[in-house]
Amino acid sequence: MRTPPTHFLKALNSHLAVPRTISTAAASSSITTTTTTTTPKMKLLYPTSLVLDVSSLEGFPTVTLHPYDVRAPTIPDALIDAEVLVTWTNTAANLAFAAAHMKSLRWIQSLAAGPNDVLSAGFDTASVAVTTGSGLHDRTVAEHALALLLSSARRLHEMRDAQILHGAWPGHLGGPQPDREPGTFRTLRDARVAIWGFGNIAKTLTPHLVALGSTVRGIARRRGVRDGIEVYGEESLGELLPQTDALVMILPGDASTRHALNKERLALLPKHAWVVNVGRGSSIDEDALVDALERGEVGGAALDVFETEPLPEGSRLWKAPNLVVSPHAAGGRPQGSEALIVENLRRFLAGQGLKNVI
Repeated sequence: MRTPPTHFLKALNSHLAVPRTISTAAASSSITTTTTTTTPKMKLLYPTSLVLDVSSLEGFPTVTLHPYDVRAPTIPDALIDAEVLVTWTNTAANLAFAAAHMKSLRWIQSLAAGPNDVLSAGFDTASVAVTTGSGLHDRTVAEHALALLLSSARRLHEMRDAQILHGAWPGHLGGPQPDREPGTFRTLRDARVAIWGFGNIAKTLTPHLVALGSTVRGIARRRGVRDGIEVYGEESLGELLPQTDALVMILPGDASTRHALNKERLALLPKHAWVVNVGRGSSIDEDALVDALERGEVGGAALDVFETEPLPEGSRLWKAPNLVVSPHAAGGRPQGSEALIVENLRRFLAGQGLKNVI
């Protein structure tokens, strides 16, 4: 964890300053005059875009709490001098205004796991600390990834299509079925699942996959063993992808991960393998994926994130065979936000390193 810069400590000292008592003796009398100075309290702005238990944020005598509208194009004049800003689903205009006008701002607590919106808004990150909501979405995203895997393996999308589009009984999906037929992805039992981007979400998802009988291997920038799971470096993709029945992608969105799953790497996957993406849409070359699906070079894909959201009407993904579109629904419900805000606020006031610093 990074120690706050010097300007943080200066701000801290001003907010922790105790009232001063000044005594002056009048030249012609014994009357003592006492003057008490009060230090303005630090303002923390919290978003109204989700329901927060604001009472759990109270108790800091040098801090006042103020709600604000993340959809408004501006920040009210009375709140411009706030030093702490909590963000969640803010519009680009709202964040750009804050970056340009909130000159007293010292710390932004994003409740998103990947605060790309904050980082692209123009804040001076040399003077404003940015902390993420990493950990707040682990359970919900892991649950959604598991749902997409199970739905893909059991072909629920085909059953739904048969019902809605054709009103026909999908007999090929029912009745006697081969048990764990080689070269297929029909069950999580004995399935070889690779998780690319082995962070907190992957660590939350893995025990559920193991309990259902899957063999899980991780892929990350650094190899090692994490929570009992062998994690390989990205240099091992050429070895791992051909041995994968389901590839779960939970990569962050930055320049280093753009189109990480490209034409060449898609070609390494078995023809029955499915791709599940609950990380960032930019990590997949979508045209290359559609090409592979149309040619039957991969089994299918279940995507919760896309390069452009909402997915444009004319996107090839809508008509791609064996592709499930999920509308960025995996997260969206930060759990434990109040505890993270309180912990980081305590650290900020104490001059300690903040949690989840960018």
